[in-house]
Amino acid sequence: METPLFDQWRSRSPHYDESHEAVCDSVRAFVSREITPYVDEWEAAGELPRDLHRKAAAAGVLGLNYPEEFGGTGTAFNLFHGLVQTEELSRPGAGGISASLMTHGIGLPPVLAAGSEELKRRIAPAVLAGEKIIALGITEPGGGSDVADLRTKAERKGAAYVVNGAKTLITSGMRADYITLAVRTGGPGIGGVSLLLVETERPGVSRTKLDKMGWHCSDTATIHFDDVEVPLENLIGPENAGFGAIMRNFNSERLGMAQGAAAYARICYEDALDWARQRHTFWQAPCDQSGDPSQIGRYAAPHQRHPSLDRPVRLAGLERQGLPRRLRAAESAGDPNDGILRARGLPDSGRCQLCPRQPDRADLPRSPGDGDRRRERGNHV
Repeated sequence: METPLFDQWRSRSPHYDESHEAVCDSVRAFVSREITPYVDEWEAAGELPRDLHRKAAAAGVLGLNYPEEFGGTGTAFNLFHGLVQTEELSRPGAGGISASLMTHGIGLPPVLAAGSEELKRRIAPAVLAGEKIIALGITEPGGGSDVADLRTKAERKGAAYVVNGAKTLITSGMRADYITLAVRTGGPGIGGVSLLLVETERPGVSRTKLDKMGWHCSDTATIHFDDVEVPLENLIGPENAGFGAIMRNFNSERLGMAQGAAAYARICYEDALDWARQRHTFWQAPCDQSGDPSQIGRYAAPHQRHPSLDRPVRLAGLERQGLPRRLRAAESAGDPNDGILRARGLPDSGRCQLCPRQPDRADLPRSPGDGDRRRERGNHV
């Protein structure tokens, strides 16, 4: 029996052994039991239940590769175990699951890396136990993630910082109990940036829910700070030295997102192949009606090589809708001759559908500049 595509890549890498397979089996069982049956319900609700965080903590998912003294699994696990976990959390085909359930992966590391011992012990255990949710606040309205030019200010007044400003597109922003907040405490540029741990229940903190095209089960918010008083002991690391901690955090974020994108590519391929084999129209399966039956295979080939990190991820985004795992969007920036799945957004509902793109076929419409990859990505209808 052929090894499932999801499991093939580890056997070709020297970085994986039996311990990684054990993590795979454990997380896969958790996802099958506690996540996959309820994804549609959570997508409709627009958020994950808080109880899922507690269940994930009990299963060892939240604490993987975090210090044992704060409730994590300890140092026996490494980055590659985390990549396996990312792969398995992607299996339901809903990007919002990993984004919202694992928000502590971007909010907690700065606390552990630069925070005081008192701050670590006050915050980390409850987060890793799934009792509290922590988010990261970097992006600002109109400024994106330009960390060096952020405008949210924190002025020191007596025994507290007084914070004023706003952050937007904050993952888990509506549910978060804590936010690791980037603020300006000094002059312009990277030398004036600090990090503060802000409890979202503090007076002056308000939130506005944001609706998105996808990742519906991941709550996203704009958070406003109006004269919010934050005690000095909530400073993460030295004052005006937050830029380095933020950049350090971004490295792991990018790697995790790349691994997730590759996993969604494999999901897309597996679902497309399953659909093409099972559905019959005009007494034939769709794969038998294609002028070139190798299209799906050519799409899959580059994604099977991704785990060695020897080429860029070619799948730009996936969401849920239609087909077995109900993926809502699929997109690839590959060679125009590749057989791929293309996302076409529906502006009125924010939903998308999967459809094939074969621009080398003369009988299919082509847009001006069809060879320009920037125009090939995600055209809306």
